[in-house]
Amino acid sequence: MAEPTGAQALIAVGRRFYGRNWVLATSGNFSMVSSVSPLRLLITQSGAHKGTLTVGQFLTIDASGRATGRTKARPSAEALLHVEIVQARGAGAVLHTHSLWSTVLSDRHAGDGGIAIQSLEMLKGLDGVTTHTHREWVPIVENDQDMTRLRGVVGHLLRDDPSVHGFLLRGHGLYTWGRTLADAERHVETLEFLFEVLGERHGPGPHS
Repeated sequence: MAEPTGAQALIAVGRRFYGRNWVLATSGNFSMVSSVSPLRLLITQSGAHKGTLTVGQFLTIDASGRATGRTKARPSAEALLHVEIVQARGAGAVLHTHSLWSTVLSDRHAGDGGIAIQSLEMLKGLDGVTTHTHREWVPIVENDQDMTRLRGVVGHLLRDDPSVHGFLLRGHGLYTWGRTLADAERHVETLEFLFEVLGERHGPGPHS
């Protein structure tokens, strides 16, 4: 059986995440590095429903976040954030979800600047974490429609705190990454689970 292409692999991720209610409607965006030098990212186009993605809904962007080749399609509005994460972290894939709990918690804890998670076995799903006693800090960044400005904020965050595995945009959801797509997907599953645990502990829940 032939290996799946980058687009096919991201399509499968989109279907799984949609099934978990992490990328409803047109929320979320996904990318993978397709070339290191020059830097090129395969990324979902703007407005694409992640549960029904097709190969034609992906395009390639360069290090400036602009689409390459002849296309009228626009990349995700947050393409610059993907580029920044790849450059700052050496990531091979970046995934953004927009779940209920990531949205609720990002607003609830915005005044704290982030969320501390500790003493949960699931923390060992994060790269380099080997004990449940680990304390994971998930920063919360104020959302901004100015992507150039937001990219700068995210860049400072990633360089100032190299230990973080992801961050939340306030009212907007989770960004995480990995050396491979499988690593990034594992980080999404781990962090989304941890958010649900914290949310259920402290309620009221998103359905109440």
